[in-house]
Amino acid sequence: MSIEIEDKFDVQADYSVPDLTKLGDVAGPKTYQLVALYYDTPDLRLAARGITLRRRRGGTDPGWHLKLPKAKGVRQEITHPLTRSTKVVPEELSELVRAFTRGAELVAVAELETRRSVTLLQEGGTALVEIADDRVKGTVFGDEPKIERWREVEAELLSGDQALLAKVGKRLRKAGATPSDSSSKLGRLLDRPPVPRAGTEPGTAGHTVVDYLESQVVALLAQDPRVRRAEEDAVHQMRVASRRLRSALKAFRKIVTDTVQLQDELRWLGTVLAEARDLEVIRARFAGELAQLAPELVTGPIQTRLGDDLHRRELEAYERIKETLSGERYYALLDALDRLVTEPELGKAASAPAKEMLSGVASANWNRVTRAYDTAQAIDDYERRQIAMHDVRKAAKRARYTAEALQPTLGKPMAKLAKHAEAVQEVLGAHQDGVVAQETLTKEAESARQAGEDTFTYGLLIGLERGTAERAEAEFPHVWAETVEAVRKVI
Repeated sequence: MSIEIEDKFDVQADYSVPDLTKLGDVAGPKTYQLVALYYDTPDLRLAARGITLRRRRGGTDPGWHLKLPKAKGVRQEITHPLTRSTKVVPEELSELVRAFTRGAELVAVAELETRRSVTLLQEGGTALVEIADDRVKGTVFGDEPKIERWREVEAELLSGDQALLAKVGKRLRKAGATPSDSSSKLGRLLDRPPVPRAGTEPGTAGHTVVDYLESQVVALLAQDPRVRRAEEDAVHQMRVASRRLRSALKAFRKIVTDTVQLQDELRWLGTVLAEARDLEVIRARFAGELAQLAPELVTGPIQTRLGDDLHRRELEAYERIKETLSGERYYALLDALDRLVTEPELGKAASAPAKEMLSGVASANWNRVTRAYDTAQAIDDYERRQIAMHDVRKAAKRARYTAEALQPTLGKPMAKLAKHAEAVQEVLGAHQDGVVAQETLTKEAESARQAGEDTFTYGLLIGLERGTAERAEAEFPHVWAETVEAVRKVI
């Protein structure tokens, strides 16, 4: 896997790559003949999302390549060795695009034949930037095949910095190249169907909310391939996107209506993701605490129980996630999210001016936090009050997410509100995490005791976690008082 950072340019047939010797040592050009087959669903679902999946022969990197967009000019590239078959996409790659194909067949939709002339910009023998001058023949398959020919130049960052890439691009433009409107050769060749958008009026509450919902749907879909590969932090980011969507659907229920069932399905997805994420977090937490202890205080096979054993359970949880992400219920959820941002059910409030309508939503969500706090403090029983304080944390998180969603429209006050809500969320979260960690350690210690293992270190860790929870609990009244005063100045 690699991150591809490149700039693409359209050039005329008689274009000449300019002299780049002032930017570094130049090697080449060297010429290659490349033949690539591109795969998609018959209705081009991958192309609509800017995703390319190809089987390429020739050049320095023959094989299968899957390119997933990350940002403008930046794509994640995942490779697989070349296979004999031109009809069957390797399962490792077809699995990674299931969120987009949703069970539809992948077929060859186009072929690109490219005569590539490669020049390398180097320093001390290290390649920094590759400049590829491509003469392309593209064929779109179908009842009436379409053939196009063109020339383009790509400047790809290999190991230099983006400032150098920008300098190369400037030289290419001065020589007559123009930035390409298409992010890929395939995108240029195909009549790529645009991703549908809801017909909301700019400046209205409906437009603002649907734009935010769309950004979170895109975020969720972007994490899907990363979760399937068990990449670092991917489950967390996907879970956050699902939570933000649920929070927004609740907060803006008068603007985008009839979403209760969708909220339930997002909750289900969050639950599926939770097990692996929680195990990941607590395993890292215990590893950090054990590393801080003097070696003589770490007794018995505790590092195995809190490390390897938890990691095994985490991997098992990942397998359950992958199974879920390839199921019909998940595909139905993704279809529902597509409809949410293309054909949303809008209430009367959606047509109101965004600033006028949405400032009230932010205030209402913070008021939910204060009501939850008052309810919790009115409970005499300590255990029941702690459970109620968890509701305060959830309300604070929703207020934070709502404020962040509204920041582009309502500006700095929402940034401040989000920061204050996050302060409440974090201190309550520190207390909750300490309590949960104690419970986990107690269970693990009992298993160790039954196996005849030394449980001394478990007691030390439980003491550390108890201290963490108690400090957070003692800190909260001060944080709450400061936050309430600060929020009063914002809304």
